[in-house]
Amino acid sequence: MSLIGIDYFIIFLYLVGTVVIGLYYEKRVSSSSDFFLAGKMLPFWAIAFSIVGTDIGAVDFVGLTGQAYRFGIVVANFDWIGSVPAMIFAGLIFIPYYWKAGVYTIPEYLGRRYNIYLRVISAALWLIFITFTLGVMLWATGVLLQEMLGWPIMLSIILTVVVVGLYTITGGLYAVVMTDVIQVVIMIIGSLAILVLGLWQIGGLNELVNQVTALGPQYQNHFKLILSPETNTPYPWTGILFGLAFVLAPAYFIGNQVIIQRSLGAKDEWNAKASMVFGAFLKILIPILIVTPGLIAVALFPNMKDGDAVYARLIKELLPPGLTGLVFSAFLAALMSTVSAIVNSVATVWTKDIYELFVKKNASDKHYLIVGRYVTGIILILAVITSPLSKEFPGIYVYVQTINSFLQGPIFAVLILGIFSKRITQWGGLIGLLAGIFFSAMMYIFKDSLFTIDEPFLYISWWSFIGAALVTIIVSIFTKPHAVEKLRGLVYGLVVKDPELQEVLKKKITQEV
Repeated sequence: MSLIGIDYFIIFLYLVGTVVIGLYYEKRVSSSSDFFLAGKMLPFWAIAFSIVGTDIGAVDFVGLTGQAYRFGIVVANFDWIGSVPAMIFAGLIFIPYYWKAGVYTIPEYLGRRYNIYLRVISAALWLIFITFTLGVMLWATGVLLQEMLGWPIMLSIILTVVVVGLYTITGGLYAVVMTDVIQVVIMIIGSLAILVLGLWQIGGLNELVNQVTALGPQYQNHFKLILSPETNTPYPWTGILFGLAFVLAPAYFIGNQVIIQRSLGAKDEWNAKASMVFGAFLKILIPILIVTPGLIAVALFPNMKDGDAVYARLIKELLPPGLTGLVFSAFLAALMSTVSAIVNSVATVWTKDIYELFVKKNASDKHYLIVGRYVTGIILILAVITSPLSKEFPGIYVYVQTINSFLQGPIFAVLILGIFSKRITQWGGLIGLLAGIFFSAMMYIFKDSLFTIDEPFLYISWWSFIGAALVTIIVSIFTKPHAVEKLRGLVYGLVVKDPELQEVLKKKITQEV
């Protein structure tokens, strides 16, 4: 144990403050729209901070630092080459379509563009995917608390779920976003503390490079952003370019309900677009704050076997009393931000795309609000049950990306084809999605025969995207497309070039001014 009284006091203040702020926003929740989309009243800056807080969770603090310890700065590409271009692309092209359509979820958009079958299947797959992802987040918390305090992992997970559940279930998306803003600020301060103190102890950036490269040939690639496929890492340049930059990152910021839901709660279209663009600039800083400490750990503790324990070791060895509590709070902030965002999004998908369609149609708005809150609690319980699966992978970051590779490539293919082509049919989208997921599963099962690297999730993302896109196009050629009127507001050309719609929007803007 390396925490003392002042550290516990800081952590206590943070936890109590977060819950109080979250509960404060309960008074803003009087309808299902308030709970799921914050009543469409969110400003762009708050959404941007929330997107970053949601994306940079416990997996990044524990998992990405651990991957940097093992493989070097190549993992910074997940932000610099992956996130930043994808967020700008999403903000300028896709977010306006979701927002104008007035949808609550990505499956709901797919249902309008294609058919109800695609909506339900994508919603069900999303619920399964996100439950397992949430379990990873919770496991990361348990790993850190066990390393720091000696607590059993499951006890730490349960305590975390209780705290997060308190403000998420009561305050909905508004509470999630506003607590995220505070949590991101704490995350930045805490990460800077480890970065500055670590570099100071080593003797500066040049000395860091010298010490790491002097450890042996296996560390010569630790300061290379571009790695060849022969290096036998999960991050060769071919995978980074095709799997990450072209598929996995855009799919995450364009088709991931947890991310998109914040922008759907924006108070107008401009704020919805600006939220993603501003968030992209914030993301430029993340590798400096999270990846660099992984390299510092290589110089300070070169013989650690478990990369996921690196972040906790840095806290224990580098930080004095007080700062330890602050950085510990930063880790909890990262976790709580991501977990609260996930459970709110899961509740939205379940309520709007499953429950309202098949269980109880045309119920009162108050009823759907109550259902959303109950589902939030149930999902947290399921995540606790699935969290130990993280042990089956070489690192929790690899686990999350492997799960992503199964679904996000096919979903992205169907989304991008559906938005940019009115010729793509409902049956093309449905069969293309199912085919892409099948391709992902087969590639993972036979990965030892198909790929030369151990964890080929970037390649799986790329080829599942290509497979889903090809099947979608081929089936669409032989099936009947939707009538043009049905696609208005859902397909690119039919919005931008529609003079009637432009006139309506112009009048609306004039009235607002």
